[in-house]
Amino acid sequence: MSEIQHTGAEEDVTHAPHVEGETVEVRHGMFGADGTGDTSGYGGLVRPVQLPGGTARPYGGWFDEAADRLADLVPSYDQAVERVVVDRDEVTFHVHRDHLVGVVQAFRDDPALRFEMCMGVSGAHYPHETGRELHAVYPLMSITHNRRVRLEVTCPDDDPHVPSIVSLHPGNDWHERETFDFFGIVFDGHPGLTRIEMPDDWPGHPQRKDYPLGGIPVEYKGAQIPPPDERRAYS
Repeated sequence: MSEIQHTGAEEDVTHAPHVEGETVEVRHGMFGADGTGDTSGYGGLVRPVQLPGGTARPYGGWFDEAADRLADLVPSYDQAVERVVVDRDEVTFHVHRDHLVGVVQAFRDDPALRFEMCMGVSGAHYPHETGRELHAVYPLMSITHNRRVRLEVTCPDDDPHVPSIVSLHPGNDWHERETFDFFGIVFDGHPGLTRIEMPDDWPGHPQRKDYPLGGIPVEYKGAQIPPPDERRAYS
């Protein structure tokens, strides 16, 4: 069994360079919106969206020891953890959604890890990343050892389901509802997965990249406010 030595303070991390990044899309304009017009003033901007690739061992510092300890605790570690990314001195474990709950519990409960606080969950949408368009990102913090890791889970647009971790981290209740509201990720097992900011009958999920950028009439105190591209001229 691996043991992690702690110094009582957050250690410096020197890591190997990560594998060349993966380009998941080429974005046109500031926000990558299609068909709705770009009122940002950056309509001619073209740039690739690149995610960092997996990192080869050694990861550096305590990252290797944490990965070894997790491998001791999680059955089928190679299937549970798809890859590990070390970027900007931060470590992210990319976890298969079927193993998320077990990995979160191992990080929380093991004395050598003890990441007892989950800072919530955020969503991301990469529509060109076929089969893994939706991402759920969980920042974990160890108050005991003064360390941070990040877990990242993906699911496809046509099966947007991820297990809820509210049973392990009750504070994630509202965070999962917000991510469902804005990205459409369904957290299976959540005690009451309803919208938290948008009206219950609101169509779509506003922070997805395929959500229209502007052009939606907004009702305000009984009056209809024209969408941005109809109430101001940019020529």
